[in-house]
Amino acid sequence: MSSRRDAVHDTLRQSEGFRSAQDVYAEMRQTGAKIGLTTVYRALQALADHGKVDVLRNDDGESVYRACATGEHHHHLVCRRCGHTVEVAGPDVERWAETVGAEHGFTEVTHTVEVFGTCSSCSTPVGAG
Repeated sequence: MSSRRDAVHDTLRQSEGFRSAQDVYAEMRQTGAKIGLTTVYRALQALADHGKVDVLRNDDGESVYRACATGEHHHHLVCRRCGHTVEVAGPDVERWAETVGAEHGFTEVTHTVEVFGTCSSCSTPVGAG
């Protein structure tokens, strides 16, 4: 891995939740890194290709990234308001994807499942609890 890719990865590891490429770029520039936005995009794509970062599309269709906590296949439960993210295993989803693929004659089936909602902290009314 290149030093710039390592720097992008480090920035994501120090962040909580998913971040856009532009957010990562702005933070890196603010801390004095000499890196271009194109390099950040390339680094994020390489990290995603190697399973080092998770990628999902937010409600606006923008790709956002997060350092992957596990190297295993998983899904995400993401708060729409604050971005708090929980990695979840989904054996039922895995079986369903394989079954649907097989029913239609597909092999080598892959899938991406992201679940969005509102976390308990954001759901709690101000002054309650």
